[in-house]
Amino acid sequence: LFCLMGGSSRSHRAVLAVACVAVVSMAFVGSRTYASLLSSSVRSPSLARNQAPLMRRLSLLRRPGASPLDGPCNAYASVAGMRRRLAAAAEEGPVRVRFAPSPTGSLHVGGARTALYNWMMARKEDEGKFVLRVEDTDVARSTRESEESVLADLEWLGLKWDEGPFRQSERGEIYKEMVEKLVASGHAYPCFSTEEELEAAKQAAIEKGENPKYDGKWRDADPELVKQKMDNGEPHTYRFKVPKGEVVTIQDKVRGQVSWDAEATLGDFILLRSTGVPVYNFCVAVDDALMGISTVVRAEEHLTNTLRQVLILKALGYTPPEYAHLSLILGQDKQKLSKRHGATSVTQFKEEGFLPEAMINYLSLLGWNEGTEQEIYPTADLIDKFTLERVIKSPAVFDMDKLKWVNSQKIRELEEKELAPLIQPFLESAGLPTDEAFLSIAAKMAQQRMEVLADAPTIVKDALAYPLSATLETDAAKKIYEADEEFSSFVAAVVEDIESGAMPSPSADLAAYEADFKKWTKALGKKTGRKGKGLFMPVRLLLTGRMQGPEVPQQLALGAAAQADSGVVSLEARTAQIREAFKMEPAHSA
Repeated sequence: LFCLMGGSSRSHRAVLAVACVAVVSMAFVGSRTYASLLSSSVRSPSLARNQAPLMRRLSLLRRPGASPLDGPCNAYASVAGMRRRLAAAAEEGPVRVRFAPSPTGSLHVGGARTALYNWMMARKEDEGKFVLRVEDTDVARSTRESEESVLADLEWLGLKWDEGPFRQSERGEIYKEMVEKLVASGHAYPCFSTEEELEAAKQAAIEKGENPKYDGKWRDADPELVKQKMDNGEPHTYRFKVPKGEVVTIQDKVRGQVSWDAEATLGDFILLRSTGVPVYNFCVAVDDALMGISTVVRAEEHLTNTLRQVLILKALGYTPPEYAHLSLILGQDKQKLSKRHGATSVTQFKEEGFLPEAMINYLSLLGWNEGTEQEIYPTADLIDKFTLERVIKSPAVFDMDKLKWVNSQKIRELEEKELAPLIQPFLESAGLPTDEAFLSIAAKMAQQRMEVLADAPTIVKDALAYPLSATLETDAAKKIYEADEEFSSFVAAVVEDIESGAMPSPSADLAAYEADFKKWTKALGKKTGRKGKGLFMPVRLLLTGRMQGPEVPQQLALGAAAQADSGVVSLEARTAQIREAFKMEPAHSA
């Protein structure tokens, strides 16, 4: 195997040699000896920088024939596969990040941003990996339906993972094995304290004004007594032995240096409950190690968990990953974002007609900025420009109006053929036509006016309707026709062109119809001596019944393509209303 590995430098070959010795020793001695072998073998100062990543990656091989990620597999069965992984161990490998949701509800804005930042970090490197891990040890609250919802939301956003999903609920044997390792090394111990004893000690500490924490009753208990209780099958937990005088310091990539006095902050904390279920922080630490996570990017609320996780990692012989804790996302009232602020889950945004590209664009800017005034980005540019160094530690404020604006810009970037199928389900649910011709016109007409896709039915219905009578009662409309002594003759000219066929009829070719309509409008202006606003506003009022809205020919073309039962007011019916409103003689049939 060593010959197959080769190597271009003395230090490289030395590291590879150590790796090969470790593999062989695992085969003959067992997986529990390899870490001590490695730590005693690598002594050269020139190799110090290689030892931590090497340890982390070789730890993935500790269970022969098994994946470090999730149960049995043959991932490392071939010599070629082993060679590639050992070669990667000789130097710091590509970034490996993870998103680890708890399946107890929907994917919310904060979680989506966390997933996005991790995903962008992985995509910046050719060999970067985005790992999906489901932290479902909360059996009472975790559901498979919630997990499926979260995964569907990630896929809709385009945040495709490279490995996983790996469920903590299916990794129980790994956690138990790690507890045994900690007990064997003196870093953990069984605790037989009852709930009543723990509660009494907690109340006593509170009464003294002290920080309630475990009193360490079973920390240094008589081994014979412990064995006796174990043999009797008495219920017990396993606790981590917090080292005395230990100060844990991390260089958080967002928050800077953070330190904890471990003994002053924590009592000996539980790793494994009496039911055999591991606690959250223990699972996280073990999984981050075995999955080779290089950087943990997560919400600020997890910062306090870091102390426990780093202690566990160090006790197990792993180098802790780098950490980056993201600021909170607040509502505009500066309170933590919640349901009372409106839509907060990805599913809700999807149902309201936001585009995934818009969500990616907006979420990326909630706490990060490249240092420019740019606000609209292609996703590829975001990946290229994103760095944790530009993430700010002050809270970000979620602005729904800004998100809608970003979404409107992304809608405008779409091709008509891309937009039409996106608005189809919204039109269909509103009882509107969804045939190809109608959809095509509706998409083009609504594109410049939509903030979200859910706006499409309202825009379409408004175009099909004809509220001329109501509009004529408004002050804005009266300014057009009451002060214009020639308005009646203009109305007569328009009606004449409609009924004579001088005004072009809508066709399936919308571009051609728009060009023909423009020519007719120009000719009408010459005939009536009007131009500019004095021409276009009266034409809009008469033909659409409104003072504003989408382009007039687009509305007329949509009406022509609509079905009779869709609420459309035909051009013939509109002409009749014009005659009635302006007291013209009804048209006479030939």
